[in-house]
Amino acid sequence: MPEAKNRKRKKSLPKKFPTGVEILHDPFLNKGTAFTEAEREALGLEGLLPPRVMTIREQAARVMENVRLKSSNLERYNFMIDLQDRNRALFYRVVIDNLREMMPIIYTPTVGSACQEYAHIFRRPRGIYISANDRGKVQHHLKNWAFKDIRIIVVTDGERILGLGDLGANGMGIPVGKLALYTACAGIHPQLSLPVTLDVGTDNATLLNDPLYIGIPRRRLRGQAYDELIDEFMNTAHKLYPHTLIQFEDFATANAFRFLKKYRDRFCVFNDDIQGTAAATLAGLYSAMRITGGEIRNQRLLFLGAGEAGIGIADLVVSALIEAGLTGTEARRRCWFVDSQGLVVKSRQDLAEHKLPYAHDHAFLPDFLTAVESLKPTAIIGVSAQPGTFTKAIVEAMARINKRPIILALSNPTANAECTAAEAYTWTKGRAIFASGSPFEALTIDGKTFVPSQGNNAYIFPGVGLGVVASGARRVTDGMFFLAAKALAQAASPEDIEKGCLYPDIIRVREFSAVIAAAVAEEAYRRKLATRPRPADLSAYIKSQMYEPEYQEYV
Repeated sequence: MPEAKNRKRKKSLPKKFPTGVEILHDPFLNKGTAFTEAEREALGLEGLLPPRVMTIREQAARVMENVRLKSSNLERYNFMIDLQDRNRALFYRVVIDNLREMMPIIYTPTVGSACQEYAHIFRRPRGIYISANDRGKVQHHLKNWAFKDIRIIVVTDGERILGLGDLGANGMGIPVGKLALYTACAGIHPQLSLPVTLDVGTDNATLLNDPLYIGIPRRRLRGQAYDELIDEFMNTAHKLYPHTLIQFEDFATANAFRFLKKYRDRFCVFNDDIQGTAAATLAGLYSAMRITGGEIRNQRLLFLGAGEAGIGIADLVVSALIEAGLTGTEARRRCWFVDSQGLVVKSRQDLAEHKLPYAHDHAFLPDFLTAVESLKPTAIIGVSAQPGTFTKAIVEAMARINKRPIILALSNPTANAECTAAEAYTWTKGRAIFASGSPFEALTIDGKTFVPSQGNNAYIFPGVGLGVVASGARRVTDGMFFLAAKALAQAASPEDIEKGCLYPDIIRVREFSAVIAAAVAEEAYRRKLATRPRPADLSAYIKSQMYEPEYQEYV
């Protein structure tokens, strides 16, 4: 992994080092008003900047003042993206130092609104676009990227953006946002990352009829031609960047499962919607056991939604249950699903392949409430992208069945949550153990304050990526996500648990991302998947590689 710390003071500048207006237009070199008087003289910046020299913290204070003056989170998102395009170090300084405030702006839930409006708020291109018309040209396009040492790629085809559906080329906001979190939450240097959108068209009629849509205005490419483009991208990315980790993001359910299966033993890949969500949820369940005093092996989970997130969670939970002493069959019987047609059972003839391991022998039940009453789950997990589907009757039923019902309304963005935090706490008289995919504010009910947990993938994937990059792992295994989940659950402090929080405070994310990274790297060494020599002190080495956004000195 390249040295991620800031460069040492330069004794002399390279002959072709940018100067004048050129350096001010390079977001990786620009320091704005933080250029010293000596630097301004040496770099031809005199007169191009206000005379007062400011520190990065003083600049950050101005940024936050402006952010807080904006009237909506979408305006704040646009402001921060513009800053990212101007001054990369300052952008990350602001985000890291104000993480609790910034995460909902640069990622969920605001990124969902940004993707919906992406064509209309488009300012500058970022990342690489590869369209359905570019078969045979993928290598040419990727070579146009400015940086050649790429260690993490986040790629989407925009067909299932969060819970918002097909947003086509507008989905670029997701890879950009995910990679911003890799840097902010785990210290991956921004020059090591590449966002990619595969624009294979869209079936969204609104976008096809929008004259400002930035993608190719055609229906989605399907079948063999689509698969050939994905193959070309995967093979070319591996050829150009042989040490890169490729993260699949927001592909449609069927494609998400088959691409993970197809490529996971050939390349270093994972799917965050399947594996990252699973690890974050499993960590929440482990923490819930600290609140209830129960054991993971005795839980019965009922999922609303049987797509990639739900099945991914169940698969990882099954691994945890097997470790806890259950057989595979017993473990799978602890996970039940209700999809759009009703309870997933063996007698149904309409089940997709990924649902079959969880199709149990049971009478068919037509709806979620009936399933809750019949199966008596200890936890309900919403991954349906259908808002309000954890109704008052369902939540009250959970409260009758369980002293401390576990209610995980995980669908994103906030508007798609199966229930709100207020509903979960009110309908259970404060007994619910609640987490959501997007944030809810703390609230007070009958004089008691509740701090809702957010089961955000940002707790997991940055640390996993850092561990893979630091060890040079050739593959990503399910075991890495299992270890990440356990490490995250252990990071929740007794004070967090006492407040009913399933996850540690997000402001500690760089701390526990380093712990997750060490666990992942250790697994890579144990499985002989690492390509880099093992450092004597793995934890210290990983921490030393984490990018810290400070200005370098040029003269």
